[in-house]
Amino acid sequence: MKPHLLDLNLDELEARLAEWGEPRYRAEQIARWVLREGATTFEVMTNLPAALRTRLSEEFALTTPPILATRAADDGSTTKVLLDLGNGEAIEAVRMDYDPDPSEGAATNEETPSAARTTVCVSTQAGCAMACIFCATGQQGFTRNLTPAEIVAQVLHFSRERRVTNVVFMGMGEPLANYEGMIRAIRWLTDPRGLNMRQRGITVSTVGLTRPIERLTQEQLQIGLTISLHAPDDELRRHLIPTAGGVTIDALLEAGANYQRTTGRRVTYAYALLEGVNDTPEQARALAARLRGKPVHVNLIPYNPTAGDDLRRPGRDRVRAFRQELLEAGVNATVRIERGVEIAAACGQLRTDVANTAPLAPLEVSAPS
Repeated sequence: MKPHLLDLNLDELEARLAEWGEPRYRAEQIARWVLREGATTFEVMTNLPAALRTRLSEEFALTTPPILATRAADDGSTTKVLLDLGNGEAIEAVRMDYDPDPSEGAATNEETPSAARTTVCVSTQAGCAMACIFCATGQQGFTRNLTPAEIVAQVLHFSRERRVTNVVFMGMGEPLANYEGMIRAIRWLTDPRGLNMRQRGITVSTVGLTRPIERLTQEQLQIGLTISLHAPDDELRRHLIPTAGGVTIDALLEAGANYQRTTGRRVTYAYALLEGVNDTPEQARALAARLRGKPVHVNLIPYNPTAGDDLRRPGRDRVRAFRQELLEAGVNATVRIERGVEIAAACGQLRTDVANTAPLAPLEVSAPS
């Protein structure tokens, strides 16, 4: 099987073209065709010599994953696609369209969103090995890492329909467990010679792998970082995330603080609220005690039910009470306003091996202050 062109980075593509006796600027022309124009064949690249187009088609693939299914929310604001990777493997990706609303910025680490935006939530793995008990993908198990081309293809699928302004690495899989594929995809998305997205429009979400966080800190990128906490103490966190092992909350907070010091980007800490498990006022106060005085932001995520589990989403009053405890302790916190719950496209709901859950009414929450 031929390698996909986007599995190379731009420097590697330039080097390959130089080996063929072609000028290096051809790499930028090719990248523009693929990433800006949405080309899926080399034949359409009419500003390239015919002989080069032929050789490129012999050496590289430009295929895109076929669409197995598409689901859209009733209001049209959220669309989920199931993409075929071949060999019985598939992934889901989600597009969310937002009207101008500064209050929703915390969900994607956007401090001052001032215009309509389109956010694509991408997957980095087929399945996931982290085994979080509240996540459908984690219960599905792990198959393999996605290639850079397969990650970028999810963005390109939606960018052919409309301009994508933001990308969140919050879909299927743990992004930092597929570090090379993730970082190569980010480079293609943000390179001025690639898709030329703003680095601040990219957010990576991790279950909390400290060494890869340290590595990401040194990449000299301005992307956002979200770290999963989900518990105020290490014992409960290990129950919710069985693969957490010896990673402590203190270690995660230190890794986040170092990322913030180095990049100047505020780190978000995700906290999935599970009724009767981690959502009591006492647990909110314990969490606040850990975070008080730190320049952190907590993104509270009311649990999104998945197929076959017995966990419950807390009611509106419990969610508000938990947030209020954090605010009174001086900890910045907002409640994520979910998109796509009714089509199983929200946080923790993506999976490909079982039928999705029945439609659910979105939780009503007040706008973050």
